Formats: sequence, structure tokens, C-alpha cells
Amino acid sequence: LEPVGRNTAAAAAVAAALVGAADPDALVLLAPADHVVADPESFWRAVEAGAEAAAERIVTFGIRPSAPETGYGYIRFAEPLSEGVFAVDRFFEKPDRPTAEAYLAAGDYVWNAGIFLFSPAVLLAELARWRPDVLAQAAEALDRARRDGADVWLDPEAFALCPDVSLDYAVMERTARAAVVPCEVGWADVGSWGELWRHGERDGDGNRVRGEAVLLEASDCLVWSDGVPIAVLGAENLVVVATADGVLVAPRERSQDVKRGLEQLRRLRAAAP
Repeated sequence: LEPVGRNTAAAAAVAAALVGAADPDALVLLAPADHVVADPESFWRAVEAGAEAAAERIVTFGIRPSAPETGYGYIRFAEPLSEGVFAVDRFFEKPDRPTAEAYLAAGDYVWNAGIFLFSPAVLLAELARWRPDVLAQAAEALDRARRDGADVWLDPEAFALCPDVSLDYAVMERTARAAVVPCEVGWADVGSWGELWRHGERDGDGNRVRGEAVLLEASDCLVWSDGVPIAVLGAENLVVVATADGVLVAPRERSQDVKRGLEQLRRLRAAAP
């Protein structure tokens, strides 16, 4: 268990070391906890397609885009390596709308889902090549870990010193051993308020409400309160979130831009006397 968050490179290093010690021939499937896969059968077929390649490569799963999304990174795939598995040409950051539309039209771009399949030996070798600092610090945290049956509690001091970097930045954008399986599995990243609305239970007016709230003549809204009463009147397609730290009001389709507002709020607070 991680005492602090240090992104996916450190987590992958620890997982690879633990699994490799138990079974060097096993494969590790690393997946975010806040994703939805509505078609698990298709997902497992994609995993099976990537399993052979994962013996020698780090396989990622690319979601075939259904819209010009600007909230996801993209992967352009190159030549086929085996049935359903392709070499990675390049990773791309979250695009603007015109660029996302061009990616969608091109047909050889997929959304980067951040799901990986790899053998422990391959992952550890690539970390040793590209980010030995991450590997060394993760290994120290594991060496000093407290173990209780199947639970492994990583050493807090050692793990806190791990560089905070994603597996994409640390390895995938550099390695020649990356592969991608394009797939359609009913995938969604529930990391935005809009996706939380889309995949949650809604009332007859399309509203999803949590906490103390009154909605009058409102439809297709997400209203989320942590103890602050909220009233919404005559609104459509809004996200309204109220917590002890602040209040967010945004069009639902812009909910992926929340980080921009948070960054400005942090600067505003930092500048306050």
C-alpha cells in the first residue's frame, strides 16, 4: 500500500518487483481505479491479444475514439506486430479541438487509457534504462516495507522520495519496446464531473444529485454537496459542486477544464495577504 501518491511509474515498479519475486513468468495488468469498462468481454479479448507481445514489450490499450475529445492523450499506432497489436509511433498530449478532429479523421490515433500489460522483467529493465532513480527509490521503499500477510506497507520516508512521474513520461514515450492494442470496450475515464454524471444514476429530469440540494426546473445537471445547501433554478447541463474548499459552477461539457480554474484559485490564495 502506498503511503503517499507518487504516480504510476513508482507504482508499476513496486508491482513488477512484487509479482516478479512471486512468479517471474507472470504478467502484470496495471489499470486506473476510476475507469469504467462497460464491455468486459471485449476488454479481456484485448488483454489476451496483447499477452504474447507483453512477454517482450510493454503493452498499452488504446481506445478507438468516438469523438474529438480534448481531455485525453492520444497514441498514434504504426505497423502491426501481431493480430490486433501494433507498434507505437508516438504519444501525444491532450490536443485542442481542431487537432482532436484531425486525429479522429486520420483513423490511426487512439485515446491513451493508461492501462498497461507487461512482464516484470521487461518493465524493470526499461525503468533501469530510462529512470533508474524511480526504480532505486521504489526498491528501497519495498525493501524497508512492513509486511502483514499479503499486505505490504511501503516505507513512508523512502517512498515519499520517489520522483512523482507517470509511466508514460518515465518509459512509454522513450522506449522502443512499446506496443498498443486498439480496442472498443465501452471505456470511460470517470475522472471528470461530466463523466461522473454520465455513469451515475439520474432522476427523471436527468439530474444526478448528492447531498442537500433543491432543483427547480433544472435538467441534466450534476449537483454535488458536501454539507453546503445548494439551490439550482432553471438550469440545464450544469455541474455545481460545493465543498468546504470552494464552489464550482461550470457547463457539464467543460468539466474537464476544472484544473485550469483550480490553478488560478491556488494562485489567488497564494497572493492573498
